[in-house]
Amino acid sequence: MESPTSTQSARRPDPALELQDDPQELMPRRRPTQERSKRKFDALLGASRDLLTEVGFESFTCEEVASRAEVPIGTLYQFFANKYVIVCELNRQDLVAVSQELDEFNGEIPSLDWLRSMNRLVDHLATLWISDPSRREVWLAMQSTPSTRATGAIHEKEFAEVISRMLRPLTPRTPRDRRKMMAEVLVHVVYSMLNFSVQDGQSHADAVAELKRLMVAYLLVAEKDSRTK
Repeated sequence: MESPTSTQSARRPDPALELQDDPQELMPRRRPTQERSKRKFDALLGASRDLLTEVGFESFTCEEVASRAEVPIGTLYQFFANKYVIVCELNRQDLVAVSQELDEFNGEIPSLDWLRSMNRLVDHLATLWISDPSRREVWLAMQSTPSTRATGAIHEKEFAEVISRMLRPLTPRTPRDRRKMMAEVLVHVVYSMLNFSVQDGQSHADAVAELKRLMVAYLLVAEKDSRTK
């Protein structure tokens, strides 16, 4: 017969689903260092991305991920406590990739032709979203629990630091904290609009055009305000 303690423990809800006063970033239990483990880790993430795109987050299971990756379920749990941690790692992976993509634009904004560079940047990001449907599924999955949302906010703040550095030459007299807030607003708006742009029945081109209008208006005002300080 089970003790009351063990029964309560078995019924304890997943921490990722709990509303916490100070939710912590959901992270893998460990990151592999050896090549063999790295291959398994990458295979699990690749299978997770494919499965998420095919069935959505509600039907997404760790068991199916392990099966598709041809990895024992115990190995999956060595890396990931649950599916919420997996999707947070996919989100981090996406933001790291976008940060790397931004490197080629860093230094171009601002230039004498920064509006054209900004348009190219948005077009480039929009191409990533339209060519990889898993990005939207990952973003939607990140909205599923308090802890995944909190983790997503942490990831966005880290990414906003990259954008803030890019904005510095455009807004040289703007205080650092204000520029950081601007960057966070831009990141949130851009991600929301890009995911809106790939919804069923939505015109991707029209949504991206509206995103550009929003960004141009916002940055022109920011540039003007900085010059008049």
